[in-house]
Amino acid sequence: MKYLREKIVFFIIALLSALIINFVLPRLMPGDPAERILLKMGGDIQPEAVEAMRIALGVDKETPILKQFFSYLKNTLTFNFGISYSYYPVPVKDLILDALPWTIGLVGISTLISFVLGTALGIRAGWNRNKPIDSFVTISSLIIRGFPYFWLALILLYVFGFLLNLFPLSNAYSTHEFLKGWKFFGSVIYHGFLPGLTLVLASLGTWILTMRNNMVSVLSEDFILVAEAKGLKDKDIMNKYAARNALLPSVTSFGLSLGYIVGGALLTEIVFSYPGIGYLMYKGVTSQDYPLMQAIFFIISLSVLIANFMLDFVYMFLDPRTRG
Repeated sequence: MKYLREKIVFFIIALLSALIINFVLPRLMPGDPAERILLKMGGDIQPEAVEAMRIALGVDKETPILKQFFSYLKNTLTFNFGISYSYYPVPVKDLILDALPWTIGLVGISTLISFVLGTALGIRAGWNRNKPIDSFVTISSLIIRGFPYFWLALILLYVFGFLLNLFPLSNAYSTHEFLKGWKFFGSVIYHGFLPGLTLVLASLGTWILTMRNNMVSVLSEDFILVAEAKGLKDKDIMNKYAARNALLPSVTSFGLSLGYIVGGALLTEIVFSYPGIGYLMYKGVTSQDYPLMQAIFFIISLSVLIANFMLDFVYMFLDPRTRG
């Protein structure tokens, strides 16, 4: 099938491009990671020690850049990301495996809730266009979408965490006592409520407006007039005809959002000191941790490409025109 072949070729080209960019960008940053690690250890820095550390980290200046690239390519494709500079000598893979579940749980659930709720409200607003419910939902969405999500995170943290003391200010679970089973699960939900609420509110307006505009556009199509002329129920026209066709652009955006889930919500995780991938990426960038940065950037790129590729199959199901 031509459509599928084109998508496979695009996937391969995009993945190779991401790998090359991922290799080049960290090496353009100023500073020497070997010296940074030795400084953390304390004491005088000897040139021999710096050179030995560079060799151990795989960034020694004597190794040709092309050899470094092929070594990086081999290790990355086998998910061997090496040792973290900033968390030396902890392997990068262990750091990512520790942080990834927290990010997927927080950002994944928040994205799903926001998409479902925003899509449902957008369908209702678009169907009742130019009516009070449409005006209320649209204006509210514009106001919500105008808030920077890091500012929203700070406001929620200050009001509900600091002033009212209803929710914790940091961490993903209680560290004051040993918890297991349902108590641990409850602690995770309790600590993740404010970060999750921030992400839901920050993206809800976009989903509502996108779906509302799609519905208004679809409702002007001829097949909607035909469905009304047949005497079909309004509920069936709204859900089976208008909403299904209006959903296609939103599905595309949702698929890409799923891909970006593993990247975490950088500023939200920093504000709430949430131990996810976003916070880990921030630590890697500020510490010039090449292996950690490359691993996270690669996983983000790969997840976005895979989500986009899987989305093409969903499109084939929703839109019969792509099956030709």
